Amino acid sequence: MNKKLIGAFIALMLVTMACGLPSIPGVNPSSPGGNVQPAQQNVLFKDDFSNPDSGWDHSSTDNGSTDYENGGYRIHVITTNYEKWANPSKVFQDDVRIEVDATKIGGPDNNDFGILCRYQDRDNYYQFVIASDGYAAILKLESGNSTVISSSDGKLQQVDGINTGAATNHIRADCIGSTLTLYANGNQVATASDSSFKGGDIGLSAGTYDTGGTDILFKNFYVYAP
Repeated sequence: MNKKLIGAFIALMLVTMACGLPSIPGVNPSSPGGNVQPAQQNVLFKDDFSNPDSGWDHSSTDNGSTDYENGGYRIHVITTNYEKWANPSKVFQDDVRIEVDATKIGGPDNNDFGILCRYQDRDNYYQFVIASDGYAAILKLESGNSTVISSSDGKLQQVDGINTGAATNHIRADCIGSTLTLYANGNQVATASDSSFKGGDIGLSAGTYDTGGTDILFKNFYVYAP
């Protein structure tokens, strides 16, 4: 399957729920992937995944698993052309900025992983993804139909700024009004404008294409007021 085709994403998303930087406030240059931590007074929710009862899913099926593991939150997808995700069951009605460190610990580079924003239900939300082979996109899942909204041709775009292969990436998703922006390691890699969803839950996701085994460990999850 060609990951850059929107048709691949429509098939991918119709799945069962897996239930030396400049001085900028909040920047921690020594953290993995150029981690940018929000100022504490702006934090709306944070999770270091040290408490397995903090609200995220514990799920294990033939398709893969989502659970707390190794000091983080692991999403392992076994089935090909499949997507698994998890939510902490929180609701944010205002604008948010979401950040997380994501490390590929197994599987192919032809993958996707990232952040969910304004999650209404399993069929309606925004998804901000990068891939271990250097692609990025913002998608909208509406009424179960998936669309890449960050490019005019409906495809993922190959971009600079993503750490490829078995690496850690600091991912940031801004949901501010109708403007949606995706960053990887401090680099803007995708942007879109859409006003379909105003608020909702947040989450994490990972997916496969023609080769199964995508295995991502997430750490240092933050949601804060921009």
